[in-house]
Amino acid sequence: MVTSATVLGALPCVWILRKQFHRKQIGPSSIHSEKDVSDTAGLDALSSDPGLLRKHSEFKSYATERYTYPSIRTFYRPHPQGSKLPTKPTPLPLLVFIHGLGGSVAQFHPILVSLVNVAPCLAIDLPGCGLSEFQPNAWDAYTTDSLVRLLSVAIEAHRDAASDQEVILIGHSMGCSLAALLASTTSQYHHLLSVHVNGVIAICPSAIPPGPEDVKRFKIGLSIPGFLFDMWRKYDRRGGTESGSVARFVGAGAEEETKKLQVRFNEQSKTPVFRRMARGCLPDYSSGTAKGGLPGREVWSGIRVPMFLAAGENDHVTPPDNLKAIAEYLGKAPTVSEEKSVMIPDELASVDVPATRKDSKILSNSPRLNGSITPSDGTLASTTDQADFADMSKIISRSVLKSTILPAPASHALLYAPSHSRILAGLIQSFLADHIDKRLSLGWQLQYLTTEGKWDVKNLEKWKAVAPVSAPIAGVFRAMKTLREVDGEHCPKVFVDKWAGKIKAIVDISHESPVYDPKGLEAGGIVYHKFPTVSKLPPQVDEVKSFITLIDQIRSTSSDSSSIIANDALIGVHCHYGFNRTGFFVVCYLVERLGYKLQDAIDEFRICRPPGIRHDHFIDTLHVRYCVGLRRAPTL
Repeated sequence: MVTSATVLGALPCVWILRKQFHRKQIGPSSIHSEKDVSDTAGLDALSSDPGLLRKHSEFKSYATERYTYPSIRTFYRPHPQGSKLPTKPTPLPLLVFIHGLGGSVAQFHPILVSLVNVAPCLAIDLPGCGLSEFQPNAWDAYTTDSLVRLLSVAIEAHRDAASDQEVILIGHSMGCSLAALLASTTSQYHHLLSVHVNGVIAICPSAIPPGPEDVKRFKIGLSIPGFLFDMWRKYDRRGGTESGSVARFVGAGAEEETKKLQVRFNEQSKTPVFRRMARGCLPDYSSGTAKGGLPGREVWSGIRVPMFLAAGENDHVTPPDNLKAIAEYLGKAPTVSEEKSVMIPDELASVDVPATRKDSKILSNSPRLNGSITPSDGTLASTTDQADFADMSKIISRSVLKSTILPAPASHALLYAPSHSRILAGLIQSFLADHIDKRLSLGWQLQYLTTEGKWDVKNLEKWKAVAPVSAPIAGVFRAMKTLREVDGEHCPKVFVDKWAGKIKAIVDISHESPVYDPKGLEAGGIVYHKFPTVSKLPPQVDEVKSFITLIDQIRSTSSDSSSIIANDALIGVHCHYGFNRTGFFVVCYLVERLGYKLQDAIDEFRICRPPGIRHDHFIDTLHVRYCVGLRRAPTL
């Protein structure tokens, strides 16, 4: 059951501080009379800023109706191939990232690494947070009202209004509340942006604002002088990664790297900024009803766009029950269940894929592949019908709700925890493509952009630069690039001369007909298996199962005494270059059959076939697929 006390976790420092006041009977002083003290001891935010953020950030001034914020760190990265993708009926949506109380854009970095290749991305450090200047310093400039207005100005400054570009809001903690206020049709700010919002991703959201009595207690805690607040924060940080300030956010069982990140973020949070924003989150009950501050039922119930809710099982700041509350506000009551199997259903595991992927035959005559024309040679032409695509995208964009609870030790820090951030990125990517806009599938984009034959001069030069065969992988596989019949070094005849007796079979997972004659392999005693899959898209669950069954069959086949193939010979697997699809299938086999931990399997493939799996969305999908104990709810 969710109560107002649940949401008080959104202000953890104040909550604990308030308890200290009552024990010590320290009286309040005027909130606005203290001198601002900035606690920037510890790692400087600039020196620890990730390279992606540095490269694409500027400091900009934004003016709202009441305040001018002179130096706001603004991260903006257009889609690198956006001009080449369909722009009708609208351009790709703008992804907007909104951090929480005491947070910064840097906390989104682990998922930004994946999502910047999906759509244009915008994020700002709220005033006084991260790298943004702490100006102005008026308390009213940090209220929920002021921050919502600042965000709307920053978004409009980067949204392509002339082309009616839509916006997808991605928030964490308090950032979810700000996103809700911007997206909801029942919010007092609906006129600022809601008509352009086409989706909401809420990570660790807060559903219920604090009640009148809680607000009074918070105000007492926030009213003490800044230097005393600083002293308490330093006391609370004693013990570094084992301190109470870290445990509050990362929960029990957190990995060491997550704790170190939390120490860094805690040290970079400035006391005067924290106090102002915390105070600005509190509703005003002077009229008898809640005004301002964190939103509740009225606002959340007015969101009419696809929404994805994510929480961590060990989150004690904004517990997972908040997801249930939001669903109830929307008139939906999902039953969250625990996924006990190793693999989760394909609806969460991968992006939307064309139905033709389920066909085991090579596509040679299919007229259309998910909006792209498929010529008889199996390549993808650049003749996508944008009118058809427009109809498709409008059908996809509908009001749905999906919620997911990542298993312990996932906590309030799941956004940047190494063991959970990639899972979260994969889930978000799937939701964007499945329920908002099919163009937001990186796989779809890569297919659309594949407008040349696989074996033109450009791709041929790339193919020539790739190592033909990898080192042995787990004593079972060798990853390969495809052979070419006309190549002088990597053709069936030369391959057999070199590898007969060392490789017993080749599994060709490329989608097109091979550019070599498999008979040349079989004449040399190497069995050829065709297992067609579509490039650029992570293999589906059923495909992985079929691949594993095939490999089991090959491994169990004994050589007769006259065969030149040794029983311990390995299995070659290739797509075009032998990195992404090949790596995905091999990693899955290592996990499911050989008992590897996921990261160990990924590392094994990378070491033996450097640089390993290249596509981030493939790695994200692997992390989602092998997340044991993922708690999920049906799409509503």
